[in-house]
Amino acid sequence: MAMPADLETDAARLRDVMAKTLAQDGSLDHPAWRAAVETVPRHRFVPGFYLPADERDGQGLTVWEPVTGQLDYGRWLAAAYSDTTLITQFDGDEPDWQNPVVRHGGAPTSSSTLPSLVVRMWRDADVQEGHTLLEIGTGTGYSTALACERLGSADVTSIEVDPHRLEQAANALYGCGYTPTLAVADGLYGYWPEARFDRIVAACSFRAVPQALVAQTRPGGKILLTLSGWLYGYARVLLTVGEDGTAEGQLLPGTVSFMTARTHSAPAFGNPAHWAAGLPERPRAARHSPERINASTEEAFHLRFLAQSAVPCAQMANVGEVLHLVDVVTGSAATLTPRDGAWYVREGGPVKLWTRVESLLDAYDEAGQPGPATFTLHLDDDGQYLRHPRLPTLLLPRP
Repeated sequence: MAMPADLETDAARLRDVMAKTLAQDGSLDHPAWRAAVETVPRHRFVPGFYLPADERDGQGLTVWEPVTGQLDYGRWLAAAYSDTTLITQFDGDEPDWQNPVVRHGGAPTSSSTLPSLVVRMWRDADVQEGHTLLEIGTGTGYSTALACERLGSADVTSIEVDPHRLEQAANALYGCGYTPTLAVADGLYGYWPEARFDRIVAACSFRAVPQALVAQTRPGGKILLTLSGWLYGYARVLLTVGEDGTAEGQLLPGTVSFMTARTHSAPAFGNPAHWAAGLPERPRAARHSPERINASTEEAFHLRFLAQSAVPCAQMANVGEVLHLVDVVTGSAATLTPRDGAWYVREGGPVKLWTRVESLLDAYDEAGQPGPATFTLHLDDDGQYLRHPRLPTLLLPRP
């Protein structure tokens, strides 16, 4: 099926509606960013994407339906101009959008971030005219285009670790008249040829702040990125780089998560049953339920990040009702099992994983359950320290 002749007219109308909606809910409170959203044709950057079906398959996996203009013009264009993240790739496999197929499950590895969050990132990083910008994670190129519209292409550098993704993004950007500096590069190392930058903004998450990013930022410049880890806890931080090469900044409020930088992804840990087999037979009663870090609440989202900072090499897996904690670095493991309305712990190895998490939760409660914005991250040559005036300092893993 050919695209309708009035595609650009339809797109302009929907783009205007989206901008008005974002402005009304407070997401577009700056006229320059609103003008960028009204101008950049998002549909040019998402020729195909996946949307979840209403029901899971027989194995409980999410069914991802491909959406293109050829398959369903109305659905494709409406989604392109909705405030929604559009998944464009799973498991690092670049789809053939001329002959797309339904996906069952899989791990998203590239997407077009929802427009309100893209603008929020640029706003939180205080990106302004005259700034030089490094964007880590080009993705589809839509966010890059918004930055080019605001700053001018000459001041924008965007890097992407996936060469196929960058090729698609480059074609869309150049086709729309945007000519930023683009490169296939790992965000862990930034991009030295264009350094130093006034702003660095990452559209992926890291276990700790890459030191190269600090070195590539001008004194007084800012770095905005998401911290994550192997428990899939997330926190965003806005750092200001000092004259002495240190950096410091507060965690930001909210529940924002990004895909993990591929070099910081969690390693495979094997069969949970193998890890559990060597644990003590006799359990103890848990002082805290795992729901404290697993619940679908803003506090649990924050607590999972803090718990992850206390046990930075731990991973979680559920097998039936049993929650497994596994640490491939130290060889430690723990299980939490529900029984008669309570939880029971078995743990072994050099690090008592759930005991350490419980100690963090105890301290958090005693400190009055402080929110993200009360925590400060400090970076120097000795390490990266998450600090709160009423809590023990947490050391992030070496990047």
